[in-house]
Amino acid sequence: MGSAAFFTVPGAFAEELIKTPPQTEGPFYPDKLPLDTDNDLLVINDKITPAVGEITHLTGKVTDVKGNPIRNAIVKIWQTDNNGVYLHSDSNRRGELDSNFQGFGQFLTDLKGDYYFRTIKPTKYPGRTPHIHVAVERNGKRTLTTQLYIKGELGNEKDGIVQSIKDLKIRDSVMVDFKPLQGSKTGELTANFNIVLGVTPKDA
Repeated sequence: MGSAAFFTVPGAFAEELIKTPPQTEGPFYPDKLPLDTDNDLLVINDKITPAVGEITHLTGKVTDVKGNPIRNAIVKIWQTDNNGVYLHSDSNRRGELDSNFQGFGQFLTDLKGDYYFRTIKPTKYPGRTPHIHVAVERNGKRTLTTQLYIKGELGNEKDGIVQSIKDLKIRDSVMVDFKPLQGSKTGELTANFNIVLGVTPKDA
């Protein structure tokens, strides 16, 4: 009887989720943060003109390896504008910078560990496949730095940072589908990137 009860405990043998692999921060984390650092990268403060690019609604959940949501984690993203220019003084082609693109944003996860950004689909950058940099901070400390990529993008096959993830299942965990937003008449996209941290349930 005791063993029967043991085997019916929900989730007792739940398979651990694949931890999101760390990736290089790169040289272009903003050297001067924008005045506006919210989760809408398409509009800066009270400007009327939006940034150029394929509007993307990026969502996801931050959890531990058991799937428990991690709330009050700060998710940060940064990426190039539609011209391939970072919000950084040393970025290439600074003269082509889209001044309406925020380039950086952050969001505090809710009780379910969810986060949301409105941004653009990443574009090609010299020497790299399209990508978005992602970081997670908890209790004032950087917990993870990684990157997300466009699933099926041909450039992924030649990108050294992508290919440095040798395990194909782990590599697939940072590949994201950018799909048409249902009902959108302007070609907006949706993308979902779940982040799994290597923390214990008690820490989450």
